[in-house]
Amino acid sequence: MLRGLMQERPLLISSLIEYAARNHGGTPIVSRLPDGSLHRYGYRELEQRAKRLANALLALGVKPGDRVATLAWNTHRHMELYYAVSGIGAVLHTVNPRLFPDQLEYICNHAEDRFLFFDLTFAPLVQKLRSRFTHLEGYIGLGDAAQVEKAGDMGGPVLSYEALLAAQSADYAWPIFDENTASSLCYTSGTTGNPKGVLYSHRSTVLHSFAVCAADGLGLSSRDSALVIVPLFHANAWGVPYAAAMCGAKLVLPGPMLDGASVCQLLTQEKVNFSMGVPTVWMNFFAHLDKHPGDRPPHLKRVVIGGSAVPPAMLDRFEKDLGISVLHLWGMTETSPLGTTSAPPFALAERSPDELRALKIKQGRVIYGVDMKIVDDENAELPHDGKAFGLLKVRGPWITRQYFKGEGGSILDEGDYFSTGDVATLDEHSYMQITDRAKDVIKSGGEWISSIELENAAVAFPGVHEAAVIGLPHPTWQERPLLIVVQKPGASVDKAALRAHLAQHVARWWLPDDITFVPELPHTATGKLSKLTLRKQFQGYVLPAAPSRDGAAS
Repeated sequence: MLRGLMQERPLLISSLIEYAARNHGGTPIVSRLPDGSLHRYGYRELEQRAKRLANALLALGVKPGDRVATLAWNTHRHMELYYAVSGIGAVLHTVNPRLFPDQLEYICNHAEDRFLFFDLTFAPLVQKLRSRFTHLEGYIGLGDAAQVEKAGDMGGPVLSYEALLAAQSADYAWPIFDENTASSLCYTSGTTGNPKGVLYSHRSTVLHSFAVCAADGLGLSSRDSALVIVPLFHANAWGVPYAAAMCGAKLVLPGPMLDGASVCQLLTQEKVNFSMGVPTVWMNFFAHLDKHPGDRPPHLKRVVIGGSAVPPAMLDRFEKDLGISVLHLWGMTETSPLGTTSAPPFALAERSPDELRALKIKQGRVIYGVDMKIVDDENAELPHDGKAFGLLKVRGPWITRQYFKGEGGSILDEGDYFSTGDVATLDEHSYMQITDRAKDVIKSGGEWISSIELENAAVAFPGVHEAAVIGLPHPTWQERPLLIVVQKPGASVDKAALRAHLAQHVARWWLPDDITFVPELPHTATGKLSKLTLRKQFQGYVLPAAPSRDGAAS
């Protein structure tokens, strides 16, 4: 076979920051630090500090392949770690501080992390867990020497991040190595069993960055000022820290302050036109605007929402009330995470507003680089007709083929497809819609009820702040749905009125057999509703007597 005569340059993460420093050196990176102050610099200084950090890591004895962990918020220092650790051939392990202590202990020990860099707000957590970490050799507090000292006793020596950098030169040449070298490690949230590690490569990360910048991806570009609300420890902030360097976008990093007032302040002050986050964050955003309508951000034009389904009511508030376009994405830690986005193609752009809204509520169209199919219980592929739903499977160059250290055994089918655990439909335009997680779908009388559709319908009812639906055992129908509602402050939701509202949006046999109210719903460490916790919480809950599957329960 005749080979092409093109140059071969490995796709390395260091090439992203090299490009940004050279061609977008003055483009701002603004971050709010844990003490509330703002820090500003550009990509040029980011690379210089990342090179100092690279020299510091080598001085500490970090070798290629070693895992270096972070417990850190979205700040410029965390960004420096993104590039320095991977740039020397080591593996950046971003640890989610919202996990339970036992999970933190497990994943740091399983990853065999050698060093931990942490924001000083996590000093008490580090002190608590330090004796339980079996491989960690050194701890570095993300601050200067005075700040580290002020943080108090952390169970042993802690180095100052700023002191480490000050002792090193910015004279460093990023090494060239195989693009398939491991670059970063993220663990799943572990809703069942122990968390599992997904080990990304330089190649997969750079290819994924192209997809984020593509118009049919997130469309991130050098014309954007992007507020990155999604955490840097959550699937690498959906790849935006890398893609922003690839295209030279301005980055605004909110640190730990994700309340509505702080978010609105940054959106306005930094002229943010693009932002991304999970629905929970945007609920807080709207709760703030309800009380302070004058804080409406004047520059925000696009928001990306992922992590869980976009409630239709939230879509309408953004697009109809504020004139802000919503891009829905689907992905998971195992897919780097970008798999689909809801940008309509030219062939569908002239459809009516109601038709376009129906498309945007779906999880989006398959993007280049991702192959997607749905299968039945016998693994037979189902038609893309928007009606048949089955287990969603994916494959592609930024999708995992195996968990770290082989946990879980073989995870691909004979066609190299990875099973996502989602139940979904695919239509003739390649729009995918999640109807449920396979473990959350409600099986009633041999047929499936989508908890997501019920939740979306409930949230659209006045007075409902958040809603969750779980299946409870039933002697006749196997399972029946229970609707659990959080009311808006000061609201009083009438059960009968809510049930009547639901009857206008779903089949009558889908209607919940009971509705109960709680002050708050449990969420996972990544901001998703924790159905596992709810099922435990409502174990033994008694549904109303003699419920019927047509929703006539009283």
